[in-house]
Amino acid sequence: MELRHLRHFVAVAEDQHFTRAAERLMVSQSGLSASIRALERELRAPLFVRTTRRVTLTEAGRALLVEAERVLAQVRAAHEAVAAVQGVLRGTLALGTEQCVAGVHVARLLAAFRGAHPDVEIRLRQAGSGSLAEEVAAGRLDLAFAYRTTADGDQLRSVSLTSEPMTVLCHPRHRLASAETLLRPDDLAGEVFVDFHPDWGPRRATDAAFAAADVRRTVALEVNDVHTLLDLVDENLGIAVVPRHFRHKRPTLTALPLKGAEEAAYETVALLPPERSTSPAARALVTLLESEDLAARFS
Repeated sequence: MELRHLRHFVAVAEDQHFTRAAERLMVSQSGLSASIRALERELRAPLFVRTTRRVTLTEAGRALLVEAERVLAQVRAAHEAVAAVQGVLRGTLALGTEQCVAGVHVARLLAAFRGAHPDVEIRLRQAGSGSLAEEVAAGRLDLAFAYRTTADGDQLRSVSLTSEPMTVLCHPRHRLASAETLLRPDDLAGEVFVDFHPDWGPRRATDAAFAAADVRRTVALEVNDVHTLLDLVDENLGIAVVPRHFRHKRPTLTALPLKGAEEAAYETVALLPPERSTSPAARALVTLLESEDLAARFS
């Protein structure tokens, strides 16, 4: 099995199209097709279901994709490790992050990293914490800034960024705005909730807090960006339970502490693969993040 076969296979799996994958790889379509056929013969299994418009992975193809991505990530890490020993950091830093993640200013951190390591190509992907954890574990991302859960498992390790309680945001004319005592999850029963997709860290933290209190809630307004969530609350269409730092993004809203939220704190971390699989670029970024002179800038 040749590495080029695996690279060709992963490209077709990502693009779900032979022509687009061939163009991206800068190889002929016939050569790409021959490479995939050679891989299928060696494995004695079809890897794709081919139609006139697209190709999809078979069950064997899905199994191979996980391992192929891991192998290619390890090969890339090996190349980068040799370059690092030679005193030059090269290669690619593939980074994932949630929106408005606490504890790090991603843009400033990446600007500082580029200044220190100009030969490293930076790639950034924004997604929910669940997807980001899966991509780090699969080797598609070098690290990710995300919400920490116990489900992350042994495939990942983490560097803590910050931890904060969850806060209730509501319109100033909402009935809860005049509350004089700490709110409990059961005080919010029956409310209309605005929240993120279940893959997002803040949604996971809120779900955990309500599950711990044995309070059922229904999310009527589900969004995938912070500003839309704040707009909906600002129009008094519902309330939101969010990490405390969100309150600074819309000072006109009323922010109320949630009792017991400390137990279901929103902890953000840098998720990384095991030490042996961590790329030199990821190590350099974490070192930069942890350096004393930059800590204040990125908090």
